Amino acid sequence: MAHALLQPVIVAALAAALTGCLFQDKVESYSGPTMGSTYSVKYVASGEAADKAQLQRDTEAILAEIDRQMSTYRADSDIETFNALPAGECMSMPSGVRELILAGQQLSDESDGALDLTIEPLLNLWGFGPQGQGERVPSAEEIASAQQDVGHRYLRLDGDRLCKDRAVQVDFNSIAAGYAVDKVVAMLENSGVRSYLVEITGELKARGRKPDDAPWRIAIEAPRDNERVAQRIIELDGYGVSTSGDYRNYFEREGRRYSHTLDPRTGAPIDHHLAAVTVIDPSTLRADGLSTVLMVMGPERGQAYAAERNIAAFFVVREGQEYISTSTEAFNELFGAGAEQ
Repeated sequence: MAHALLQPVIVAALAAALTGCLFQDKVESYSGPTMGSTYSVKYVASGEAADKAQLQRDTEAILAEIDRQMSTYRADSDIETFNALPAGECMSMPSGVRELILAGQQLSDESDGALDLTIEPLLNLWGFGPQGQGERVPSAEEIASAQQDVGHRYLRLDGDRLCKDRAVQVDFNSIAAGYAVDKVVAMLENSGVRSYLVEITGELKARGRKPDDAPWRIAIEAPRDNERVAQRIIELDGYGVSTSGDYRNYFEREGRRYSHTLDPRTGAPIDHHLAAVTVIDPSTLRADGLSTVLMVMGPERGQAYAAERNIAAFFVVREGQEYISTSTEAFNELFGAGAEQ
């Protein structure tokens, strides 16, 4: 009888202990400026994770290193030092730069040049680059001249050295933020963090669940010039997300719209009706690069390319004053066809 009386007490104590285990973990966050924008990290602070101050220091050390190596907005970065070299020169490069050169080469080869890391002379010419002299519409002759020093084929790796056969200038802006997300995520996982949402300049990746077992949810933004509106809400676990769009980054001259996204093959801004495209991939670096590739390709070629290669992508196409959204089969398998939010 005494044994029977003890049972409910033990069960109650056990329930209290379990409740404590389940809900002692909490979501912590930290954020700051980076890459001309911001970063933010949210994570579940469990017993095995490093403390918040250490995680923030390690995150900012990674971002500072990427800035030192890859920023085109500081003359002393590794890549800007390389960009200032004449044709025929080589320079020893850190492993991160070499990794991005190889990733850019692969994306360029796969997309027949829709993405090209050597596009900086064209960006500057149109006024979009670090040495741009203000937004302008250059002549066909100026574009042709700048294109002579654009092309991944003029770059090569020789051991730890990066070499240029023409006076090319490298710009990592199409993949650097995705790379940064993946580097921060790797650090968090090595530091005992099992559940997180990392966002750097709009590129992001999430894994795991919150203490209440809710998933990490993110919004795919609708293309509106003057407001932020969620088009779709998706639940992420183990995937990176990147969105490219021209609906905020453009200028107008004589009634014509010029996007900040350039097609390396024409040397001019894209000229089609794709307003935005979101790509989901386990690699945030690859999602970042692919969203640029599909944005450059436009709605028809981009959707066909994504379907051919089983890319999870969500397209928003401008039709007059309306926006029509479509998604690939790979996207629908992850998140369902879904209605617009």
